Amino acid sequence: MARMIARPDRARVAAVRERLARFLGFLKDPEHRRRAELLAHNPLFEGLPRRTMFRLLPKMFAKDYAPADVVFRAGDPGRGLFVIIEGEVEILRPGSDAGEEQRIAVFGDNTAFGELALIDDQPRSATARVTKPTRMLILYRTDFESMIVGDPKIGVALARNLNRVLARYVRRASLQDRTGSGAGTSAP
Repeated sequence: MARMIARPDRARVAAVRERLARFLGFLKDPEHRRRAELLAHNPLFEGLPRRTMFRLLPKMFAKDYAPADVVFRAGDPGRGLFVIIEGEVEILRPGSDAGEEQRIAVFGDNTAFGELALIDDQPRSATARVTKPTRMLILYRTDFESMIVGDPKIGVALARNLNRVLARYVRRASLQDRTGSGAGTSAP
């Protein structure tokens, strides 16, 4: 009895070709190449292979903000990570008096904030407000989680980088407490 070799149906082949064409178009787009280069120099994404970066970028949503726009407020659910392509965002902690806010950090080009939202679903601990025209990439936790489930190596690399960034924050806060230097005004 001769064995029959199954041929993929035409609809499946067409779907694969369409996804491949879309992906190749994405790779050729100079804006996506620029973003990949930008992320490659960001501490959260450094060391990720270029191929991984190009898989990550389509999951990141680009959004423009105007000065005084609030990205999120203290108490809002933490849903994602923000990477500033260009612009500036200040991070504000609620002050002791009602309505008062204390600036604790300022983030500029190619910096990221909101990292904790990738690892837990706790409310935001501070408010993020735009201080000049800003363009950001947003990586939502749901997209991040689906990516690391699909490729655990990505999860390990990003977790390692995230741990380094968080450790840097803790060291800087500890140093500020010991020296009494008060709130920081630059990206941690």
